Amino acid sequence: MKRTTTRLGLLAMAMATIAVPMATSMAGAEEPTAYRAVAPTDEAHIPPGAHTQIYNGEDSSVAEFPFIIGGLREGGTRPQGQTCTGAVVAPRKILTAAHCKDAAGEKSYLYGLDDLNAGGGSRIGVASYDKHPKYVNFDQGYDVAVVTTTSDIPVPNGQYAKFATSADTGLNSPGKQGVGVGYGKKDHNDDSRDVTVDKATFPIREPSNCNGVGAGFKEATMICAGFPDGNPTILPGDSGGPLIVDGKVVGVASWSRSDFHWYGVWGRLNNDMGDWVKEQVGNPGPGDGKFAISVSPSSLTVEPGKHVSATVTTTAGDGGPEDIALTASGLPEGAKATFQPATVKSGQTAKLTIETSSSTPKGKTSVTVNGAATSGSKAATVGLTVGSAAGEIAVAVNPGSGSARPGFFSTATISVTGGSGQLTLSASGPGLPFPPFFNPSTISSGGSSTMQLAAPFQPGSYQITITATDSGGVSGTGTYTLKVA
Repeated sequence: MKRTTTRLGLLAMAMATIAVPMATSMAGAEEPTAYRAVAPTDEAHIPPGAHTQIYNGEDSSVAEFPFIIGGLREGGTRPQGQTCTGAVVAPRKILTAAHCKDAAGEKSYLYGLDDLNAGGGSRIGVASYDKHPKYVNFDQGYDVAVVTTTSDIPVPNGQYAKFATSADTGLNSPGKQGVGVGYGKKDHNDDSRDVTVDKATFPIREPSNCNGVGAGFKEATMICAGFPDGNPTILPGDSGGPLIVDGKVVGVASWSRSDFHWYGVWGRLNNDMGDWVKEQVGNPGPGDGKFAISVSPSSLTVEPGKHVSATVTTTAGDGGPEDIALTASGLPEGAKATFQPATVKSGQTAKLTIETSSSTPKGKTSVTVNGAATSGSKAATVGLTVGSAAGEIAVAVNPGSGSARPGFFSTATISVTGGSGQLTLSASGPGLPFPPFFNPSTISSGGSSTMQLAAPFQPGSYQITITATDSGGVSGTGTYTLKVA
């Protein structure tokens, strides 16, 4: 949303010479009727002749907006496949734009990172993606959706976003100031490949300012905000991100004019749209409103007589913070588990260390981490492998295949088990413009890394070999198939 510093150096420069990346946003002053309306997902295109313009937002963080979350899709053109932004409104509910579901590729979410390229965070699966029943297309209105996730999202201390309903009259009144938040592009061509969270202030405008584009502005289901020259503005990847007025999400980023020099349009929530969201969030789905517990990484490998560590993350339930006592069960013979600290306040983390003895038998087992609190108990499991013979390095690639247009990017998560010491990652494949990048490039057994690669210029199917090499020179490989069309 703001910075122009190139984070990936050669990677970003290569992208700039490959093709004009997808983009969408808002900007402009006088409105020729030929302009189209464009939804700001990563799939939006820059029109011919458009010049680079900084989003001109400000640095922000998950600490400032604990409910902000990055929306990803398999095969997405941005780093990590970042496509949209959402706001967590309940343990397993995300508020976003309906048009975000329409982008191709399996959807997931990444929570807890100020920079999605930093590694770590909590990757959350999608159980269901419900669009408003009246939604047809973003420029027709009702551009809102509620995503139900497969696991609890670890928002600290239950600091979920509050959203507007029909009871919140006046939040969309012209003259009000709204704050938009998102992980989207910071420049129109995405030269910086920046996926940090930013914010910007957008004044609410008279509906007449947003007339004359696409199917037209619809005051009943849309909010017009921002500036006639699009500075600042929302850009691709900001779709679905919240517009916050007086502490409530009153809109989700929906669309703008195709030349980007214009106002922004958000899906309006202080009406029947917000009431529908309330109904969806009121259905808790798999969540039960109690605290949640998770362990990262989800699998560990250790040699007999050595120790290995993981992070236990807790999330407060609807009743707020409470003390959680941590214990472990299912440990193999001769192993013990230590928590630092042994009792945490929900919303906090603890370090889990599993120490084995020289007599601990080799093999795989599942260790259960238990949390006990006044409201009840919860548990999470972590896979434990004791012993890894030389040559037994397993490289898992998720997903195992992806697609991208020539010159655009594809990402996958690389997980490695086995080996000894630190594992160094590398990859190669025919036709690649330059070797894939790993973040991080060195991991421990049981850890994971994000691989990012640029698609070759020629359409076709390409097989990439990923190699993990341990400190003793032992290697293991995995494969990733990239389809370029």
